[in-house]
Amino acid sequence: MSEPAAMPEEVASNAGPRARHALLKRLADVVSLPASRINAFERAVTGDLLVEMLRLASHEDRKRVAVRLAPLTELPNALARMLLRDEPDVAGLLIEHCASLSDADLAACARDTGEAHRLLIANRRGLSEVVSEILLEFGETTVTDALLRNSSARLSQVAVEGVVSLSRIERQICAPLLKRPELRPSGAYVMFWWAGPEDRRTILQRFAVSREVMQEVAEDVFAMAAEEGWQDPVSRKALQFIERRQRNRAAIARSPYGGLEEAVAAAGLKGMSRDLATEISHMAGVKPITGAKILGDAGGEPLAILCKATGMGRGELQALWRSLRRPEVMADGAVDPVWERVQITYEMLAVDRAQTVLRYWNWSLSSALTPALLKAIRDGEEEGLDDYSAPERAAMLALAENFGR
Repeated sequence: MSEPAAMPEEVASNAGPRARHALLKRLADVVSLPASRINAFERAVTGDLLVEMLRLASHEDRKRVAVRLAPLTELPNALARMLLRDEPDVAGLLIEHCASLSDADLAACARDTGEAHRLLIANRRGLSEVVSEILLEFGETTVTDALLRNSSARLSQVAVEGVVSLSRIERQICAPLLKRPELRPSGAYVMFWWAGPEDRRTILQRFAVSREVMQEVAEDVFAMAAEEGWQDPVSRKALQFIERRQRNRAAIARSPYGGLEEAVAAAGLKGMSRDLATEISHMAGVKPITGAKILGDAGGEPLAILCKATGMGRGELQALWRSLRRPEVMADGAVDPVWERVQITYEMLAVDRAQTVLRYWNWSLSSALTPALLKAIRDGEEEGLDDYSAPERAAMLALAENFGR
């Protein structure tokens, strides 16, 4: 057979790209053949050759190949890896349209590329919990927001807890997070402390649950615990959360004010003091640290929750508001919008549901606190949250800002 004739330089410069384009298309066609026409080994070898050509191909050529390969149900691994690490507009064709990409493919792409690629992955349909966790590890607000708005993505509880923690800093993600079906009351209750007015309303409407079922199943257990002298601290704490009565009768009997309403009235007249705040907290059935958190909240809604949960009326709510020197009217005589929102919060909540929120706050902000946990809060040790229970994690997040963070 005779040797092929050498092409003149000017012909080669024109024919080379044409030949390359044609060969890239043909090889992509071969990779796209159904299993009845090509076996797995042949597809893999063809894919390897295509990878080598694409390394030196133009951006447009790589994009054409990505368009051709995106609909495939079987894609050579080396080819997928290369295209997923390409420019976002090339990789995005596979990320968006290629159903054959595995969790491993997407996870590797998320780790080995940049925020633009991770944003594309966050918008992909049907993301698994594994891929979602990896995307959230980077703490990128745009990616997190996109993932939370992706209704077909699935989030693990570990991932949700991480987003709850992030929402303390990036508060714009609170709204999409509150719409996620994976979010549980424990996360929503702690988010309440830094959420905006509309998000707080959503939390109370969606997550302020009743304890009626728990009260029914545990009704006879209260008598058992009483017979044992309430000696078991585990059952005692759980029953304190479940029981219907909110006020602390023993604290009321010891109080020099004679009752909760009287103490609140005194605060309304004289102003709130540290001693009065402690006294009101004890009689309301919460620890002083919980009471301080409620009284110090800038939004004011926790005051409404405290009053409704303890059975106090609108007059006591107003007295508490005045004791904190909070405005009721503006300069033009209109009702102060914050005070108006607090009154609406009081009216919208049922007693039992308000008690659930108040008791979870008290549980997480007091019962869950240990010397080790307080040290972790002060030191800012949010890493390794898995070592803590749900109430402990809630306490770490809710009290973090109180320690100057």
